[in-house]
Amino acid sequence: MSGAAAAVLAWALLAGALLPPPPVRPLPHGDRQVHEKEAQFNTTYSDWVHANMLNIYAFNHSVRRNRTEGVRVSVNVLSDQKDQPVLFVVRQKEAVVSFQVPLILRGLYQRKYAYQEVSRTLCQPQTKAEVETQHFYVDVSTLSLNTSYQLRVTRVENFVLRTNERFSFNATAAQPQYFKYEFPEEVDSVIVKVTSAMAFPCSVISIQDILCPVYDLDNNVAFIGMYQTMTKKAAITVQKKDFPSHSFYVVVVVKTEDEACGGALPYYPLSKNASPGLQWGCLRGLCGDKVGTGQRAEPCPCLLLDEPVDQHNRQKTLEVMVSPAITSEAYVRSVLFCLGIFLSFYILTLLIACWEGCRQHKRKGLLAAMDSPSLDTGHSRGIPSSFLNHGSYDSYGYGSFGNGSSSSTEGVTDSLGSAEVSYSYVGERSLENVAGRPRLDSLSSVEEDDYDTLADIDYDKNVIRTKQYLCVADLARKDKRVLRKKYQIYFWNIATIAVFYALPVIQLVITYQTVVNVTGNQDICYYNFLCAHPLGNLSAFNNILSNLGYVLLGLLFLLIILQREINYNRALLRNDTHALECGIPKHFGLFYAMGTALMMEGLLSACYHVCPNYTNFQFGECPPSPPHPHRGPPRPSDRCAPPDTSFMYMIAGLCMLKLYQKRHPDINASAYSAYACLALVIFFSVVGVVFGKGNTAFWIVFSVIHIVATLLLSTQLYYMGRWKLGEEHDSGILRRILHVLYTDCVRQCSGPMYVDRMVLLVMGNIINWSLAAYGLIVRPNDFASYLLAIGICNLLLYFAFYIIMKLRSGERIKLIPLLCIISTSVVWGFALFFFFQGLSTWQKTPAESREHNRDCILLDFFDDHDIWHFLSSIAMFGSFLVLLTLDDDLDCVQRDKIYVF
Repeated sequence: MSGAAAAVLAWALLAGALLPPPPVRPLPHGDRQVHEKEAQFNTTYSDWVHANMLNIYAFNHSVRRNRTEGVRVSVNVLSDQKDQPVLFVVRQKEAVVSFQVPLILRGLYQRKYAYQEVSRTLCQPQTKAEVETQHFYVDVSTLSLNTSYQLRVTRVENFVLRTNERFSFNATAAQPQYFKYEFPEEVDSVIVKVTSAMAFPCSVISIQDILCPVYDLDNNVAFIGMYQTMTKKAAITVQKKDFPSHSFYVVVVVKTEDEACGGALPYYPLSKNASPGLQWGCLRGLCGDKVGTGQRAEPCPCLLLDEPVDQHNRQKTLEVMVSPAITSEAYVRSVLFCLGIFLSFYILTLLIACWEGCRQHKRKGLLAAMDSPSLDTGHSRGIPSSFLNHGSYDSYGYGSFGNGSSSSTEGVTDSLGSAEVSYSYVGERSLENVAGRPRLDSLSSVEEDDYDTLADIDYDKNVIRTKQYLCVADLARKDKRVLRKKYQIYFWNIATIAVFYALPVIQLVITYQTVVNVTGNQDICYYNFLCAHPLGNLSAFNNILSNLGYVLLGLLFLLIILQREINYNRALLRNDTHALECGIPKHFGLFYAMGTALMMEGLLSACYHVCPNYTNFQFGECPPSPPHPHRGPPRPSDRCAPPDTSFMYMIAGLCMLKLYQKRHPDINASAYSAYACLALVIFFSVVGVVFGKGNTAFWIVFSVIHIVATLLLSTQLYYMGRWKLGEEHDSGILRRILHVLYTDCVRQCSGPMYVDRMVLLVMGNIINWSLAAYGLIVRPNDFASYLLAIGICNLLLYFAFYIIMKLRSGERIKLIPLLCIISTSVVWGFALFFFFQGLSTWQKTPAESREHNRDCILLDFFDDHDIWHFLSSIAMFGSFLVLLTLDDDLDCVQRDKIYVF
């Protein structure tokens, strides 16, 4: 034999010695050893099995029709042969349960976990006889050479849960638990509460019908019934009508991994035989020849080569309690309570209207009985000022020049005098038009371009609006017919937006609710499960009902505005001089838009609470963030905000516009410009929610845009719109701005021309720059709320400035607006207290969010967030009334004596 042949033979012999022996081939079924034995409960059987052996354990037990006992099979395989597991098959009358040991369960990215100890509760077949003896068999087989195991069958104590009684137990991923609950005759619905002192390991609570088999493993628990993940707290409301047998199983499963509950993925050792490059790729979540190429790869299939991990002490102690839910009488009582609260505002409004009507009737009688001089004389009427509810405005000072000095008085006189000389004919022409124009004239001839133009007196605009001291008459010169049409567009635009906005949202939430009802996945919606009362197909009717206040109070506000507009139009028809020349000019379009926005806020908030989750923003089209390779699916904090947030932006914007319109009716923004700006805000909200988290570039860009927009708006407000960029005669505006700053601030050090406006704008810039810096430094996760906070801060600042300047100008606040301000402030305080209770949060997973759930606190039906709905709707309604009645004290004051600020 040659040397080469000898070497080959030696290598062949060596390889044969190192290879494992071939598996033992099972004998034909007739030649296999079948060992069958009668077995007893509560007895541990230590035995062994191999490929040519089948062990059968026969059990029998008595089943009573009115009593249910659980049977639990526990096995422990002592041999460590993962490639050749032991198969256990439990044959019952109406079901067969089989499982292998070691039990292999899959985790994220096909990670494998092995369990040597397995316990399963057997499904209990129903019996019609009073007492019946049932038999079941446990078959044990394997393909291994020799495997030892232990088998024990026991009866489950407290298998049937009792109402309002707590029961504690332990569970693991391979040793799930389930219990039975039977509805009492007088109970139609119950709430199943499961608690644990430990957050992890993550677990799943499932409610399943009395059917065999019971799905009680991590890989099949979501197949039927209702289920939700759990850390420390879970609650599921169950209705008797959904279960024909009037009973159900409460299934508790511990998951193999904690990622679904917000926990970290465990360390996963790789196979020792895997190459280093393959191991590195698996750790990165990459695979194949894409490793190291920089290309996007799918989750790693090479993990199939990994060794299963044995999770030894992954056990959780839990406590379950089933308690009756509320009755149908509680639903009726809660609905009547909700209606009673808000309908009482209708009654109160009607009483106040009757009282005000009586006062107006008495005032008209007194005015008719007394001689009243013409308003053109400038002298006060011969009526007691206490009756007219205002003092003498002739002596009022304004802002910084109301100090009694002679120079200031001359400035006021000159200002008023110049105003009368320059455009007194405009007011006369306006009065003639109002008196002579038929009320039902068609307005279709009014072109859109006419709404904001005064081309024939453009020079006068530049002179009048840049005066140091302005009166309302200076900014109320446009034709009332044109302005009325202009501000009506606010209402029609928001009504159109509401229709196109609400219909897709309604369709979306109906789809979400259907998915929840069909799949049973209660992790889709972020309810307060401890206070979620279903009605029909709705899972949380109480959260929807509590939004009724927005709709009812918004409708009431619209009715109040309608009544005011009717009274005002009647006054115009009879040429009432007070309506024509006195008080703040009455424009109701923005008020109608505010009332509509309040109603839409309630509608969209109710839609959101049908299934509150992170994809209900806008039309539900917010794209989810891509999954992290080590973190799995996107977290709630990676996604979006509720749909009613958009109308919160609109309400804040409309309130600021209305407050500005009061003293600047001619130069207020058009509806198209206003809604375009609000659309831009909503656009930034979407972009910030989707891409803003942890994105430094986005926060830099947004902060720059925020600051630049603040400066541009400040300039627009300071110069009353009498400046332009891009015009031919303004090509050097930047150079002139620097020149003015140099001459006024450096050389002469003179103060600003418009002191009060400057104070407001400086404060506004400080606040907005601070908010921009806060966002850039902190980068809050909830960008939508951050953006809303910017709008609310600016609204509060402007409102406080308006109140202060109103009082400084010698004006006063009447009783009704004063009461509205005080009561609204108090209600807002309580509302914000309940809002910040935090019954759920998107910054965490659904399981972690449920840790914040709380029981109902009002009528056993409403929770903290429902009370926020009640109080915030009342507070918004009160805020609108403040804006409506704030300047009622000026109704008998000429507009050339009402100052602009």
